[in-house]
Parts: sequence; structure tokens; C-alpha cells
Amino acid sequence: MAHIAEQLKQKGNEHFKKGEWQEAEACYSQAIQKNSSNPLLYTNRANARLKLELWQEVIDDCLRSIDLMRDNMKAYFYLAQAQLAINHPNEALTSALTAYEMCVNSKGQTSSAATISQVVLRSKKAKWEARERERLRKQSALLGELEDSLERSKKADLADIDERASQGELGAVAAEEERAAVVEAAERKVEELRNTFALADPKNVGKREVPDYLVDNITFEIMHDPVITKNGNSYERATIIEHLKRSPTDPLTRESLTIDELRPNIALRQACTELFEQHRGWVYDW
Repeated sequence: MAHIAEQLKQKGNEHFKKGEWQEAEACYSQAIQKNSSNPLLYTNRANARLKLELWQEVIDDCLRSIDLMRDNMKAYFYLAQAQLAINHPNEALTSALTAYEMCVNSKGQTSSAATISQVVLRSKKAKWEARERERLRKQSALLGELEDSLERSKKADLADIDERASQGELGAVAAEEERAAVVEAAERKVEELRNTFALADPKNVGKREVPDYLVDNITFEIMHDPVITKNGNSYERATIIEHLKRSPTDPLTRESLTIDELRPNIALRQACTELFEQHRGWVYDW
């Protein structure tokens, strides 16, 4: 059965490369029926299901794959993306950080570090934004009610698109384009709404953000003493030094790097200092 499962997997890979997600998922499913103990088949199917936006199915596949193989970077990576898609940022952050740790500590998988770090940062932003939404709701009940109304409208529009797609009125590509347009429009309306309230009450409802370039790519915390590498990547001094003691390579690019090649990033350190001075208190919640 194992050799048949391998043939089905290869067939699924061919469909995946062509962007034929449903066909790929079907092949991986058939392969799993032939060899249900192979964890890699579940991650392959999870990746296809990510493309199909079958979030719960992705989560199920990833958890099954992890049960079969604990040190499973891809499963945690796909799991984080699905958890993020269903608005579970805390769980997504945990999964993404697990994938990142596996990635940077494995010579064979570190080429994915930059990609995984972006998912970590997206998860952390989503977690931060969820807390910000709750803070703003407490500051302004009206803002909360209006945001709830926009969210209900978005969900209704997405449900209508799904219904039309299920009845064959929309093709897969057209449905995806309409979903993206609805989500983008909803996000724009929320942004405009918050900006309006922020102008009216900047002290309590003003937007609080942490720029990506101030965040360390190893710990994903705001930097205090950033240094820059010869490749142009910036890290918190203490964390990159600890990393280099274990592995003399840039954690994102995997190019050779030593402690002596680190240089202070003076401009970035000034920006970090200004952030802390202007926003004492809340930046520590990041």
C-alpha cells in the first residue's frame, strides 16, 4: 500500500504545481487512505487545503500530522496560518513560534525562516489588534457598536458569495476575487471609522502601532539595542549574539556571520528610543 500512496502523492504534487488545488487534495486524500500513518501526507493535504481556504480541515490535518511526528515544522507552519485565518491569534502565535524555533534550529529547514517569521509577526499583530479593539470598545461604546455592524455586514456578504459559489453562479476564481474585495472594503471602512473617532478623541481612541522595522526577527519583541549585519538585517544585540554562539550564521539568510561583523544600528536605536519615550507603558504590552 505504501508504494501506491507514494504514487498518489506524486500525482498530487503535480496537480499542486499546476495550481489544481482540488485535484491535489483528492490525490492526497487517496494516498492517506492507502497509508494513514505517513505524517507527510497530512501536511501535503493541509497545504492544498490552505489554498482552498478549508481552515478547519487544515487544522485537523496538521494536528494529525503532529501526532504522528512531533518535530514537524511544516505542520506547525500551516496550522498557524489556518488559526490566523479563523481569528485565533493566540493559538496562531504559539504555532508560528514553534515552527520558527524548529526552523532556525534545523540546518535542513532554515531557508524557510524569513517566510515563517512573517507569519509570526502577522500573528503577533493580530493578537495586538484584538487587544486594541477591546481597548477601543471600552473607551467608546459607539465605536464598538459600529464595528460590530460592519463585521455583521461583511459576514453576510461573504455568506452570500459562498452560497452563489455553491450553486454554480460563481466560479472558484471569481468567488475568491469577490471575497477579497469584500474583506478589503470592510477593512477600509473600519480603518476610516477608527480614524474618525481618533480625530475626535486622540487621547483615548488614537491608534497605537509598532512598526515592523522596530521588531527583532528572533524574539519578535521591540528592540532596545539593535545591531545590523553585513547582509543588512537588524536584530537585538543580545539575542543575535546568543544565536551566533550556537550557529555562526544569519538566522534569516543562513549566510556566514560572526559576532565581530555586527555593527550598531544607530538610526534604528534612536527610533526605538523615541517609541519608548513617546509611548511609555503600552509598548511593553507588545
